[in-house]
Amino acid sequence: MASPSFMQLALEEARAAGRRGEVPIGCVIVREGTVVARAGNRTLADKDPTAHAELLAIREAAAKLGSERLTDCDLYVTLEPCAMCTAAISFARIRRLYFGAGDPKGGAVEHGVRFFASPTCHHRPDVYGGIAESDSASLLREFFQAKRG
Repeated sequence: MASPSFMQLALEEARAAGRRGEVPIGCVIVREGTVVARAGNRTLADKDPTAHAELLAIREAAAKLGSERLTDCDLYVTLEPCAMCTAAISFARIRRLYFGAGDPKGGAVEHGVRFFASPTCHHRPDVYGGIAESDSASLLREFFQAKRG
């Protein structure tokens, strides 16, 4: 069901974010087989702690489609979403979530608060983790090693 090419586009966005000095996370939103939005992290560039790839892509998709409900859209992201992004995915009614690497520290899907498992969560997308996991994890590992190095 997941399209490797869409995750490759998310990885391209992540690489571009990394080249800009941002944490290399990328996101693509797809509707009926067509990319409607794509983004990489921009928290530093925008001086905005909410400028995560997922939120930027959700905002772009909602604007393009003219609706806050993205019920027929799938979201591809290179890292397990955090609590903020997971909540936005739920509020946007994203149909399917595909993510690359798991995030034991900040993830909120399979780790941490497990947002979609909460009884107060109103919408749970179908979730598929581990898509291009090694590529996604390598990007992050190399980025942080270079920062420390």
